[in-house]
Amino acid sequence: MSDRTRAHVFVSGTVQGVYYRANTRDTAREKGVDGWVKNLADGRVEAIFEGAEDVVEEMIEWCHTGSPAAEVEDVVVEYEEPRGEDGFEIQY
Repeated sequence: MSDRTRAHVFVSGTVQGVYYRANTRDTAREKGVDGWVKNLADGRVEAIFEGAEDVVEEMIEWCHTGSPAAEVEDVVVEYEEPRGEDGFEIQY
């Protein structure tokens, strides 16, 4: 697991109701990143990206734009120890 990294990401702006979660899931799956994404009650989107450092960084960079209809204002990233996420899902 030492070649894996884990990023805990919070995205703010107009990121709910614009297919942000679905686009995040699809992009993560295409890149082979594990984790999950969900909406928060305060209007932000929270995500976990776990995988090789380069693709996790690509996902973080992707979050700054997100889905075509999104208007991202901020992306906050906290790095954590990998926990063995497997697959990528939308959490509800």
